[in-house]
Amino acid sequence: MTVTAPPGGFHGPVKRSITIAGHATSISLEPVFWQALERAAVARALPLSALVGQIDALRIIAPDPPNLASALRSWLLAECCGR
Repeated sequence: MTVTAPPGGFHGPVKRSITIAGHATSISLEPVFWQALERAAVARALPLSALVGQIDALRIIAPDPPNLASALRSWLLAECCGR
């Protein structure tokens, strides 16, 4: 099987500001991850900031918490590809 580039090609991270628990923070994610997060928020009838806040709360209590961008990518991969 041949490997191909994703639709639209490869793109580097895009920084966005988001408010989590009343605090503004910047997160850098590739556009494909932002799109997946937005779809996940819509599917759960949540604002994007609320979904990110929930994932952040889970991240913080992990034994060795990764940075927020890594936690978001990991959560999305688990959501789309199974746990």
